[in-house]
Amino acid sequence: MRIGELAALAGTSARAVRYYEQQGLLAARRSANGYREYDESDLRVVREIRSLMAAGFSLEDARPFVECLRDGHATGDACPESVAVYRRRLAVLDAEIHALVRRRAEVAEQLARACPGCAVDPEGNNDHVDERELRRAGAARRQAGTGRLLGGVVPTVPDDRPRP
Repeated sequence: MRIGELAALAGTSARAVRYYEQQGLLAARRSANGYREYDESDLRVVREIRSLMAAGFSLEDARPFVECLRDGHATGDACPESVAVYRRRLAVLDAEIHALVRRRAEVAEQLARACPGCAVDPEGNNDHVDERELRRAGAARRQAGTGRLLGGVVPTVPDDRPRP
């Protein structure tokens, strides 16, 4: 198949396919007339790259997955190098989540100092009674529980800052 067909089937652009080729993630064969030619294995590689990038991985992160596919495995994550990338990416995401939770707690403290008696909704919803005034402390609040973030995909991260 030609580059346009590959791009359409993979849900990307011909420009992206050429870029993957420049980065060494994809190798096109050339027909007699000089056109790039691809096969089903190339389609699997491009789909794998697109899937990983949609999940926040970089092209460099995708390299072990592509190599795993090229080695004849049914999936790009069947190799230990790919699993190591998953683990590194999870560690980065966990650190980012932890940093965001801490930053949110700091902003909530700043709000509490600026507006004594104002309550902060633990789920981050706009907690205004009349769209202008924050709800006062003592009003009913829902408590965040384990697994309430991202529809149960991410467990609640505890705030590890020392209590005053």
